[in-house]
Amino acid sequence: MSKLQKILVRARRQVFSEMVGNNPSIFQGEGYDFIELREYMAGDDIRRIDWNITAKMQTPYIKVFREERELNVVIVSILNGSVHFGSKKFKQETIADVAALLSFSTLKNGDMLSSYIFTDKMISNSKPSKKIHQIQKNVGEILEFDAINQKVDFKVIADTLYKRLKRKSLILVVGDFFEIPDFKLLARKHEVVAVVVRDHLEEKPPEMGFSSLVDPESGARLEGDFNKSSVDAYSKKVQMHDHKLYETFRKHQIRFTKIYTDSVASVGLRRLFEGR
Repeated sequence: MSKLQKILVRARRQVFSEMVGNNPSIFQGEGYDFIELREYMAGDDIRRIDWNITAKMQTPYIKVFREERELNVVIVSILNGSVHFGSKKFKQETIADVAALLSFSTLKNGDMLSSYIFTDKMISNSKPSKKIHQIQKNVGEILEFDAINQKVDFKVIADTLYKRLKRKSLILVVGDFFEIPDFKLLARKHEVVAVVVRDHLEEKPPEMGFSSLVDPESGARLEGDFNKSSVDAYSKKVQMHDHKLYETFRKHQIRFTKIYTDSVASVGLRRLFEGR
């Protein structure tokens, strides 16, 4: 079997098989019902004001309950050069795993599915659909994309999705997030969830002595002595970055999870949605 076939078969089995727990779907409940927060407008029912958000934003916000059951799910894969890395398997393959699991769960719930691939521009997108063959096309594009020397531009991603998505959607952004996005406006209009894909070695690299490394995003070559002091300093820098990243997500009410290349993606995704 090809790598694509293995990913699709594994994901479909995990989502649809009755052997995977009582609720094999990643999304909890039919349609994954959720509420929208928007600024108060004259005539709105004041009983729907969310006082916690109102206090934080210093502007009245109300809860708007979605009446229709069908949800528009948008899977956004970020394929900049740094996803071309992995000790067990490349992060790019794990992103494909995550996309497949989320896609099958979307169709299992009877919801609409669309997919985007971004670098510093929009590479591809698919229209909302309930057709299962769309999953193979979308996941195949993720696996086949040449991410080497590709950069990411989160402003382009946020602006493009804000303009293109007219209907309130559940947007699932999957990438390694070594840059911090500003999804503030996007998260006000839609429900945004971040799936951070990482490899343990890039967070806590081993001592390598004098080595020559190539940045897969810029192509720049870095030579130096990667001793205990330097790798510890690097690990601390990653920790500080992630702390700032998570604080930004929380500030903008974006839920998130981290999935490693050697972990079972479905477990982390279920915990994320069941803990809603």
